Amino acid sequence: MTTREVLRMGDARLLRQAEEVHVFDTAELRELLRDMRDTMHAKDGVGLAAPQIGVNLAVVIFGVDQNPRYPDAEVVPQTVLINPVLTPLSEEMEDGWEGCLSLPGMRGLVPRYTHLRYQGCDEFGALIDRTVSGFHARVVQHECDHLDGVLYPMRILDMKDFGFSDVMHSGAEVRDE
Repeated sequence: MTTREVLRMGDARLLRQAEEVHVFDTAELRELLRDMRDTMHAKDGVGLAAPQIGVNLAVVIFGVDQNPRYPDAEVVPQTVLINPVLTPLSEEMEDGWEGCLSLPGMRGLVPRYTHLRYQGCDEFGALIDRTVSGFHARVVQHECDHLDGVLYPMRILDMKDFGFSDVMHSGAEVRDE
């Protein structure tokens, strides 16, 4: 098991535009995905973007079956998504509490589209095309934001809704993406 350091907010590498992947099913990509999975699981995350571990490629992974940190979260299939394109399917947005492995201990109330379509490729280059809503849609948007150099605090509308989880939400349900 190989876990990598997760870059924290303030590191300029998190603000870059990720580069597209052009070659699939390589030893390097398999190693990257293995390290991303190991890192995500070691941190009890539900998603991770390659830029968060210092790799400037348009690669995200996400998924949750059962996780003690998210006891009420709906199941999100374990997914590798490369070169994603997100298309909102309505203008409806919903506020939800988010956290991030790059901002440990912090939470913020973030507006996200409630219903969207995402497309991209898996690690073999096969097309992925899904229409999702709810927690699944929130996780995808959060992770794909990392590919554009966007961290969730940049989307918070009122900074009163941002702070340390243990101070703001004693006993309240919050989620890290």
